[in-house]
Amino acid sequence: MVHAPLRPPPGAPPVRINLYSDTQTRPSAAMKDAMMSAPVGDEQHGDDPTVNALCDRMAALMGKEAAIFLPSGTMCNVIAILTHCQKGDEVVAHESSHILTSEGGTHAALTGVQIMGLPGARGMFNADQLREAIRPKTRYAPPQRLLEVEQTANIGGGCVWPIEQLNAVAQIAHEQGWATHMDGARLMNACVAAGISAAEMTASYDSVWLDFTKGLGAPLGAVLCGSSEFIGQAWRWKQRLGGSMRQAGICAAACDYALTHNIERLAEDHANAKALARGLSQIPGVVVQEPDTNLIFFDIKETGMSLDAFQTAMRAEGVMISGLGGRVRACTHLDVTAAQIEEALTIIRGVLAKG
Repeated sequence: MVHAPLRPPPGAPPVRINLYSDTQTRPSAAMKDAMMSAPVGDEQHGDDPTVNALCDRMAALMGKEAAIFLPSGTMCNVIAILTHCQKGDEVVAHESSHILTSEGGTHAALTGVQIMGLPGARGMFNADQLREAIRPKTRYAPPQRLLEVEQTANIGGGCVWPIEQLNAVAQIAHEQGWATHMDGARLMNACVAAGISAAEMTASYDSVWLDFTKGLGAPLGAVLCGSSEFIGQAWRWKQRLGGSMRQAGICAAACDYALTHNIERLAEDHANAKALARGLSQIPGVVVQEPDTNLIFFDIKETGMSLDAFQTAMRAEGVMISGLGGRVRACTHLDVTAAQIEEALTIIRGVLAKG
């Protein structure tokens, strides 16, 4: 995995267009006002009214019984696996899933599970591929306990799992007695793109979380949802991992603001992503994957320019952009305007022309 340097080189201009990630969003003035005026209490004791209201709202949004507020999405994944599984169990997920590629080996280090990575185009596998992965239930094989999917599939290109495919693989898992977990880092992008409610999208999954630090624009926070029993058990892991907080309502207020104001506008990010993809497809030597949501992956190998050289040249022009799996990844979000997309395209054309 290759990332553009976050710390600018000496003499580099300030970042004017940030396509690096939707994690680069900054809280708006109105969001900051909501944070500063939020009533707070001791979250660890269940006394923070803003955290409690956010968790109740999220449980209802996802169609689950309960929810827990956590600092990050990675902690949501770790706690979900610790709650669903025991050491030595096996989790079945896509081979490019976040839990395999982007969480620092934490599941080997902390959860003690092994992860079977399944192939599949665009970050998704189908029912037949899942059936082939089912192990015989013998003492020689690890117990398979959990099916994990990522909605949207990041390295797959920000692709949206079709609801029928989500339900089909979940049904197979449940028939095997497995639990099901959805990494919903960009779940609301998927819901907006597909026109499907979050509760419907997640109905077949025993646990799911939503990240507020990406397209929803909050500075931190994620909420994990599931049954009351599951969340009760998750609280012990939250305590063990240091995820319990105190006056966390200041942070929860940003997430609540995001739910109210920043979901429908995700469609603007998707439109900007499609505009960027259209422009890139017209540049000789650039091969673009058509975006489903706000992530645009494109290959520049045929231009003769390396990924590192491209990122460095773009940063010198005030544009920050990332790379994943040998491809360039651009990400649209609430701090990127349609005008900036056109400006970025002009800069990309110039950079690639110079080589």
